[in-house]
Order: sequence, then C-alpha cells, then structure tokens
Amino acid sequence: MEHADVIIIGGGAAGLMCAIVAGQRGRRVIVLEGSNRIGKKILMSGGGRCNFTNLYTEPSRFISANPHFCISALSRYTQWDFIALVEKHGIAYHEKTLGQLFCDTSSKEIVAMLAAECEAAGVRILTHCSDVAVSGDGTYSVTCSRGNFESDSLVIASGGLSIPKMGASDFGYRLARQYSLHILDTSPGLVPFTLSGVMHEFCNRLSGVSCNATVSASEARFTEDILFTHRGLSGPAMLQASSYWRPGEDITIDLLPGIDAADLLIKAKSSRPKGLLRTALTEYLPKALVLELQKLHWPTLQDISLADQTDEQLRSVADRLQSWSIRPAATEGYRTAEVTMGGVDTDELSSKTMESKRHPGLYFIGEVVDVTGHLGGFNFQWAWSSGHAAGQVV
Repeated sequence: MEHADVIIIGGGAAGLMCAIVAGQRGRRVIVLEGSNRIGKKILMSGGGRCNFTNLYTEPSRFISANPHFCISALSRYTQWDFIALVEKHGIAYHEKTLGQLFCDTSSKEIVAMLAAECEAAGVRILTHCSDVAVSGDGTYSVTCSRGNFESDSLVIASGGLSIPKMGASDFGYRLARQYSLHILDTSPGLVPFTLSGVMHEFCNRLSGVSCNATVSASEARFTEDILFTHRGLSGPAMLQASSYWRPGEDITIDLLPGIDAADLLIKAKSSRPKGLLRTALTEYLPKALVLELQKLHWPTLQDISLADQTDEQLRSVADRLQSWSIRPAATEGYRTAEVTMGGVDTDELSSKTMESKRHPGLYFIGEVVDVTGHLGGFNFQWAWSSGHAAGQVV
C-alpha cells in the first residue's frame, strides 16, 4: 500500500489544477487517470484550440440548484489568474467572440502547461488506471490496475457523462452514492436538438445553413448563431438554450433579432410594391432558409407581390419570423453534449473547499458537481476555480 498526502481521481482540467496547487504546497500528490493520457477533453475542446476561459466570467453564467455556491471558488481563482498562468508559459491566445479566449495554435499547449506545472510541483501522474475502487472514511484506500494507494485526502475529479468516447463515465456519481451523498438528476447540457416529422425534414434540407437568431428556452434567451443540421438544430444559441430546455417544452426563435419585422415588411411593401416577400427577406436571412420557410408557413404568398398582401398578412409573417415556436423531439444526448447538467448536490459540499460536509478528506470538483457553465470557456473556468479551491486545503 503506497501512501500519499493527496489522491486525485481524474487527470482532466479540475484534477490537474488541484494537483498543481496541492503540490506547490509541498503535498505528495498522486493523480490516477483512467485513459491513456491526461487532459483528453482539453485537447479536443474548441476545435483543438481550447476555449480555456472567458473574460466575462461571473456567477450568473452558471446553472446550479444553488446559484450562490460557485461564487466563493470563482472569486478566489478568477479568469485573470488563469490568463496570467497562460501568459507565464508564453502561450499565444486571442479573443474569438463574446470574451471567449482560445489558443492561437493548439490546445496541446494548455495540456503541456499543466503537465509542466505538475512536474515542477512534484506531482505523480499514473495513466491507464482501470478498475478503481475506494474504501474507508477519513482515511481512504484506493485500489486500481496500477496499484494500491492510501491517503487522508481523496479528490474526485472524474468528470461527468458527456462525450463517452473520450472516456466519460458515471464513476464520480457512483462513488458519491457509495458515501450516501445526494445526487441531483443528470442530463446532457450544451447539446444540439433533434427534431421529428416535418421539422426534421425541414432542417435536413437546410443542413449546413446558419444565421444569427435569438433563441429562448424557459426563462433564458441567447442571441448567437443557429445552425440547421441533418438531425435538427445546433449552433451556439441552440447549445446554450439546451441547458435550460426540458423535454416536452417549446423553444422560441427570433430570426430577426433587433429588427421590427412587421415594420420592415410594411416599409418594403411601400417602397417596392411589385417585390416579392422572399426578395425582401433574403436581404436579412439566407435565401435557402427563406424559401423553405415560405413553403412551410406561407405557400400561398410565394408568388404574390407585396402590394397584393394586406398589412395583416405581413404582420402574421413577421410574428412567425420573430416568435417561431418549435418543439424538439429530444437532444443528441451525452454523445455530443459538451457538459453534464446536475451531479453531486452542492448542499453536500463546502463552497470554500469543495470538501464533503459529512466525510472529512473527501472532495468533489469540476463537472461532477452540480455547477454547469454557459458555452464559451465558463466550464473550464469552473474546473480551474474549483480545483484551485480544493488544492489549497487538501
């Protein structure tokens, strides 16, 4: 049985940050990673350039049953702290949009940075750790394919259920249940919608077409691009909305955000009376989308000049354009979800240290906890911040 001061299960963003901070404090740290390498999700994120944080990180960008829980960790290790670490390693980066920071070259640089910091802090990393089992309380024994270990501090940084091909599993939730911690229902977040019937055929014909729109689900509204796919609807605004959507509910789409569509069409009728509806709309929307919308919603208006359409008809068209309700069949699920909603109930944990309130020395950090960020680097920042919070005390 090998003893360590800290055992961390999971070599992703949260686990590595925790390991670095604990190691810098002189703690003997062992990271047990199930796959063949650390940071797999970091490597594939942001199209291989890793959207590692967001300039506008604040608690309102996170979803949790307790929206106040994330405040402590986020305020003590901020986006500016992680940016400073990136700059210390000379990694070039840029802001893509809406505060999203990406590496100029490759996400491999972020993983290399974390590995270098781990090495400097004396952290021992073991990969290919399968068949992990935990026992004990206060002092924890961990057995796996790479050996038997013991520690007074055990950190669960095993992630959620999203993207199983990257090695995602329910280990963290199973372990939490083993210690009788409450788990909030999990679901895929930041995930494309699938549609059925007529709307599936509609989207399939438009596969690859995108436009700017405002998408509303429940109380949340997001204005970014939407993308039509052969399965349904994707793009940043749809992914954001998916985290708030519940099965059986509608989503509402405004295809002309910031524009009074009724005013636009009535003015077009006045200035170009012989013009067609599709001609007026293709100045603002992709032509393929306009044609499909006409076939779906206004087939009788396709070849009628604007002059021959009443203002009431044009207002009806405008209302559909700006308040288009669609009921998704489902989402694409964990296969393509960027994050897992729900998880270990924050009522079970200290917001300052991420330690279990009932089991001393047992910590949960990162995606396994019921804190989910919006799209755009927020989930990585939660990983850095929650990992740092635990790393300071383990």
